Parts: sequence; C-alpha cells; structure tokens
Amino acid sequence: MSQPAKKNTQKRTSTADAGFTAEERAAMKARAKELKAEARAEKDKAAGENAVLAAIAEMPDPDQTMAKRLHEIIKANAPILSPKTWYGMPAYAKDGKIVCFFQSAHKFGARYATFGFNDAANLDEGDMWATSFALKALTAAEEAKIIALVKKAVREG
Repeated sequence: MSQPAKKNTQKRTSTADAGFTAEERAAMKARAKELKAEARAEKDKAAGENAVLAAIAEMPDPDQTMAKRLHEIIKANAPILSPKTWYGMPAYAKDGKIVCFFQSAHKFGARYATFGFNDAANLDEGDMWATSFALKALTAAEEAKIIALVKKAVREG
C-alpha cells in the first residue's frame, strides 16, 4: 500500500523571496555569515603574515635569517597557527592566543635571539618544562628540535 504524498506545509511569504521558505532563507543567511567570517579570517591571516614579514624585514642579520627560517618552519609544520606580531616581533597564534614567538637579539640588545612558547602551547611535561630557547644560529639540528616542539605545541591535548 503506498503512502499518500505529503503536502508541503512550509509557507512561502512573498514573491519577493523568489519562492524560498523561511527555513531556506535562514539557511542562506547563515551561510552568507559563514562566508563573510571565513573571508575576514583569511584577510586577518594575510594581514598578520604581512605584519610578520615586515617585522622580519626590519631585523638585521643574523636575526633576520633566523626569523625567516622560523617563519617557514612554522608555516610548514603548524599551518593551524596564524602569524601576527606580538610586541613588534613575529608570533604565531591559535584561536587568537599566542603559541610561539621569536624575539630579536638586536631589538633588546641581547647576546642571543629567543624562540619561545606561551601557555597556549601544549608542551606540558610533568611539573617543569622549558618554554623558551636561546638562538645564535639555526642548523639542521636546531631546526629538527624546533619542528618537534612546534608540532607538539599545537597537538590536541
């Protein structure tokens, strides 16, 4: 025995709505908001990256060379992070919170540059762990350590 065809009980409100139901219009509005938010996020990420690249360009060597390489490493190994400047230095955030950052030796008159992590980084190991590292140069060995730390920092708990 076949079922009788169900009647469409959704009301169409006007011809100006091109025949869409209230639910369809609500879904389209929601999708439009999502697209705007995605576009804003991409624009913010691009603006953040431009700011980071500008900050790096202002650094003298060897800080500039290290900062450029760190930027490449972080983009390749933790694409979830958004570049932005933090106190005028390159930093990388997840959900708006700074996860890691580079501090130029030159800017602060220090003997070495610093690559560090904030509490948003998932680096917890027992009751004590390192959150920043002195950098005088980036060799393959340091790069490997940084890659491992950055990957660990962004992994889900």
